[in-house]
Amino acid sequence: MDKKLERRAYVADELRIDTEEGQALKIHGHAAVFDTLSEDLGGFFERIAPAAFARTIQSGDVRALFNHNPDYVLGRNKAGTLKLTEDSKGLAIEIDPPDTQFARDLLVSMARGDINQMSFGFRTLNDKWQKVDGEWIRTLLEVELVDISPVTFPAYPQTDVAVRSLEVAQAEERIANRWKLKLSKRRLSLLEL
Repeated sequence: MDKKLERRAYVADELRIDTEEGQALKIHGHAAVFDTLSEDLGGFFERIAPAAFARTIQSGDVRALFNHNPDYVLGRNKAGTLKLTEDSKGLAIEIDPPDTQFARDLLVSMARGDINQMSFGFRTLNDKWQKVDGEWIRTLLEVELVDISPVTFPAYPQTDVAVRSLEVAQAEERIANRWKLKLSKRRLSLLEL
């Protein structure tokens, strides 16, 4: 099955620039937050389970981009310029940005507070769907992380894989409900005997 790339964005309440005298600037924050429901993603809500990124941050080749644009590379974990860890809050990041004009411009915009949100691009490896109080909830259990990005406009696009996954979960629920109805009818017919 072809795994489609998805992107999710969160308000990064701790996205900050470290500016110690004589030290290179670093970007810190959280690209994702655990156990927090997303906004409506087109018919479902999503949460990220702790450890969803554990395997991919150990073995993946992840880039830090600006606005998910591969023309604006801020760091890369394989190069040692992007550090990814899971902490109690979520996916913590530290970027050692390059001394380039676009990176300097980004740091100025971040210092002013114009850019204070992050996003991450991923492919789903394992997820779980459930209906809670009439709403579909998707829990990301394991993902392949592709990129993390400070972003101007965070987006929650509805992706083909998410829609297909939601449709599969809804079909499974319909099958289960039909089975329960048949079982109830059978019980009633047995009681009538």
